[in-house]
This record gives sequence, structure tokens and C-alpha cells, in this order.
Amino acid sequence: MLEKFDSEIYSLIEKEMVRESETINLIASENYASSAVLSATGSILTNKYAEGYPSRRYYGGCEFIDSIESIAIARAEKLFNAEHVNVQPHSGSQANMAVYLSCAKPADTILGMDICSGGHLSHGAKVSFSGTIFNAVYYGVNQDTHLIDYSEVENIAQKYKPKIIICGASAYPRIIDFKRFSEIAKNVNAYLCSDMAHIAGLVAAGIHPSPVDVSDFVTSTTHKTLRGPRGGFIICKKEHARKIDKTIFPGMQGGPLMHVIAAKAVVFKEAATDDFKEYQNQIVKNAILFAETLKESGYHLITGGTDNHMLLIDLRNKKITGLECQNILEKINIIVNKNSIPFDPLGATVTSGIRIGTPAITSRGIKEKEILKIIEFINEALYCKDSPEKLKNIRDRVKDFIKQFPIYK
Repeated sequence: MLEKFDSEIYSLIEKEMVRESETINLIASENYASSAVLSATGSILTNKYAEGYPSRRYYGGCEFIDSIESIAIARAEKLFNAEHVNVQPHSGSQANMAVYLSCAKPADTILGMDICSGGHLSHGAKVSFSGTIFNAVYYGVNQDTHLIDYSEVENIAQKYKPKIIICGASAYPRIIDFKRFSEIAKNVNAYLCSDMAHIAGLVAAGIHPSPVDVSDFVTSTTHKTLRGPRGGFIICKKEHARKIDKTIFPGMQGGPLMHVIAAKAVVFKEAATDDFKEYQNQIVKNAILFAETLKESGYHLITGGTDNHMLLIDLRNKKITGLECQNILEKINIIVNKNSIPFDPLGATVTSGIRIGTPAITSRGIKEKEILKIIEFINEALYCKDSPEKLKNIRDRVKDFIKQFPIYK
């Protein structure tokens, strides 16, 4: 047992368990995996090497492993109405890398959303593999509305003729018009890769437009709104299936993480239930109420609100940076992340904004009434941010409040 063999690590895991249970988690990219997902992730399957694919392994003893991966694939294909799914990527970034390497060569041009406008590192950022292996060009958002200007995207695509266009975001609170992106890609003879990592749960529940029918490739993580284990997967048209599979293995990865693939199978089953659809609807209801109430409290929201699970707050009128806000709220056991806003005058390590998401708190059973209470805590903390004694008092009340909503019952 870990407790006896390695008390140091065991103690830190226990402390993390306490931290998670005693804090209000508003990080948009985090969630709490179900007990069933945790059970699969921590299972004996971690022992098995299974390079290759079902019925095409490079190791013996894969009878049950093959069945597990085949079930995960079948469930994902049914859930997202997909022609082909690869469940082996270890992460969303690796899923994106596999797509790029499957249909582009080093130095080919790719077009993705500027990270400063809400894009992701793996969509072409210069500090990422995507911006060093490929010639990355970018589209952003309108300076006034902070919305994607699809005419501008089309103009940039016409100018640079990219091999791949990537849509999807890590900090964009509005619905993305995947059909419009598809039209733009077709007009310049580009592949369209839609990264739905943040909204996969909403898509599975049918409350956000799906990119699957209009995209050559769709990539995603299995955590975030989908509430599964940490990992990735790729959806593609059948015509691209062979090259995607070959790019993942043997091109990029060796043995798949079979314990994680089993957990992916579990979450794909969970996501097909009515309870999951109700949960996703509540995520969006909570986010919209969060946005409306913050606006009433004088906060400036990028795009004026949200259509999904997240909101991006411009704190400049509050005379506080994103880093300061993150640190103050952590003192009262509310966890957020600092985040750049479009055209941010501050650097990425400080930022002018914070990003807030509702998946994790919704997993704990929090609904509209509790959202208002959380905002009260936030307002009070920022008002008395220079008083350690008052912040401690708020922290104690936050701990009492969140205790009513255990992560695992």
C-alpha cells in the first residue's frame, strides 16, 4: 500500500484531496472525473503493453485489451456520429500534432487562432511545436466586439493559402461557426481541423453545434466539459483514417495508455446518458448567470457574455491585474486562472484578465442560487483585498459553503 511504502507521496495526495474538496474550482479547463472513471484510470490495465491497434498488436496477451479499445472507439463514434475515431492520443496537443503531421510537411503553412485572442498553444504559437515545425499564420478577433470576424479569416486564408485551418479555442466564450470555417477551408483547398477540447461535453449533449460533419478532422481532450480522464482523441472522415492511425502509431507514440483508454470508454458511456445532458445544460445555465451577475456588479466581460461554459473578464476597470486577482481569490479558496484578453497591454505572466468556467462547480451540484453566493464571495474579497484578517474570514465561510457540495458522495 502507498501509505506504508511512500508516506511522502501518499501525504501529498491526501493534501491535494483536501485542497480540491475545500476550494471552489472555477478553472474552465478543469473538472472532477467520476468515481467510475477514476476506477478505470487506476486499474491493472496500466500494466499492459499494447503497441498497435485492436487485432493488430505487436505484443501477445491483448485479448481483453482489444475489446476495451474497440468498445471505446465504438462508443465515441456513436456519441459524436463519427466515421472514424482514434482514442490513443495521450493529450489534446498530441491529437493536434497527429493531424498536422498526417497531412502537412514541416514548413507548410497552417492558419490558427492567435493565442492572444483566445487560441491554444498547439494552434500555431511560436513557443509550441505547432509554431516551430510549421509556418504558422493567425487570425484574431474584432477589436471592438472581440468576436471572430469570419470575413477577415477568409481574407487571411486567401492570402496565405494554408494547408490546414484550425478552429477552436481555449478562451473564447461564444459559439464558433464551424460551417463557415468549413466553407473558408474548401475555398482555399485546405484541410479543416476543429479542436473541440473545451466544448466536447456540450457537443456530446447536443447543446453546441457539432464540428464533426463539416470538418476533415476533429480533435479533443476527454477531460474539461467531457469530465473524463486526462487524454485526447481524434475524429476524422474514413478517407483520413489510415493516415491518422499511422501517424499516431508508429509515427508519434508507442504503447497506448490502456488504463486511460478504458476510462475514455467509461466517459463516452456516461456522456450518452440523459443525466449527462442535464448536467451540460446546467453548466451553460450557470455560466450565463455568472456572466449576467458579474456585469451587474460592474465587471467588463469580453464579448459581453457567454454561450458556453466559460467567461473572460477584463479587470482593467477594477484597477487590478489578472495575476493579482488570481492570487487574492486563492487566499479565499476560490481558484481561477489569470488569462490574457484580446489586445492585452500586459504580458502573459501578468495579464489584464481572468478566465472563469463552470464545469467543475456544476459537477458538485452547484446551481443558480449558489452561483450568486460565489459571486458575493468574489466581490467581497476584491473589496477587502488588503486585509488579511477579512480575507481569512471569507476563506472560512467559503470552506463551510463548499462543504455542502462534496466531490464524491
